Amino acid sequence: MNVKLISHTPDPEKIIYAAAKTCYSKKIGSELLEKPFDEKAKKLITNIVSRGHHSVIEHAAFTFSIEGISRACSHQLVRHRVASFSQQSQRYVNLAKLPHIVPPTIKKNEEAKRLFDAVIETIKKTYQNLVELGIPKEDSRFVLPNATKTNIILTMNARSLWHFFELRCCLRAQWEIRELAWSMLEEVKRVAPTIFKNAGPWCIGGNCPEDDKACEIRVKEKMKKKSENNQM
Repeated sequence: MNVKLISHTPDPEKIIYAAAKTCYSKKIGSELLEKPFDEKAKKLITNIVSRGHHSVIEHAAFTFSIEGISRACSHQLVRHRVASFSQQSQRYVNLAKLPHIVPPTIKKNEEAKRLFDAVIETIKKTYQNLVELGIPKEDSRFVLPNATKTNIILTMNARSLWHFFELRCCLRAQWEIRELAWSMLEEVKRVAPTIFKNAGPWCIGGNCPEDDKACEIRVKEKMKKKSENNQM
């Protein structure tokens, strides 16, 4: 998997500051943008985001190039509706070499890996044979597995990204889209550190809606509280 932030709203945090101040100021947006983006401005954004007033952060958009994820992962990704997607088409791209993803649980199990590889090889040959028989790629692709690699361009605004990170950075999310989400969060933090300072799974804000007793983070928190109580 390779994740790159390839474009974003220029000065995203300054734009969001101007949007937020517009709600409470007599000044117009263009005047507010002329002001330096200082610590006071950063504090305003931090307060707005922490209080959940996320409508103003919709003014900043971020575009990613996501390369080498499985179709299983991309099917989860496109469920996030407030976003724009452009995905590699299996109707037009010949996938005779069948580039694919192997889940870690299969990779570390010798017998499972043998079975997986055998099925992939059969699918690959079947796909190649169908194409050689003159079957259109858009029909030959019906035999392709969820493991097939794909590439996608994704654009989301900051509010949608916040929600995406809450859901997909969580330990309950499927391993591949969780890896993708953390990589995307790393990328946006480089250009908008104030906006995404506390972004991530629900538990970062201390308000997890999941009742998962096996969650590693929640188990560590309980152990820590138990230790603190024993020391009192």
